[in-house]
Amino acid sequence: MERTILTLPQTFPFETRLDVRIGEINYGGHVGNDALLGLLHEARLRFLATRGWSERDVGGCGLMMVEAVVQYRAQAFHGDGLRVAVALGGLDRIGFDLFYRVTRERDGAEIARARTAMVFFDYARGRVVRAPESFGAAWGLT
Repeated sequence: MERTILTLPQTFPFETRLDVRIGEINYGGHVGNDALLGLLHEARLRFLATRGWSERDVGGCGLMMVEAVVQYRAQAFHGDGLRVAVALGGLDRIGFDLFYRVTRERDGAEIARARTAMVFFDYARGRVVRAPESFGAAWGLT
């Protein structure tokens, strides 16, 4: 079986806390794979909000996720407090990557690591657009 190796950045400039809710538990009694993507989505929204943005408006355009890579490392259960760390990387002319590290608060166990590839998107025109200059500038990347 071929496996993807996901190397995380050394530092994560943003971290948020999320609690595992009952609706995120699957028939195996732990957080489901689909629910983990929802938790990453919430962390992404909070990360963007630190700059006053949303997925619908980042410097005048929206965002669309075009790829997700998730490596599950341990189980998380109902009521667990999770820390989701987020880091930006790979900014280019049409998009960027976000990296995530999910750990359980009570014991520090790494629950998952992930990367999502995001593109800048004009929803009115239905197409990918160039990165707004303000995006890279806000992160000190220009």
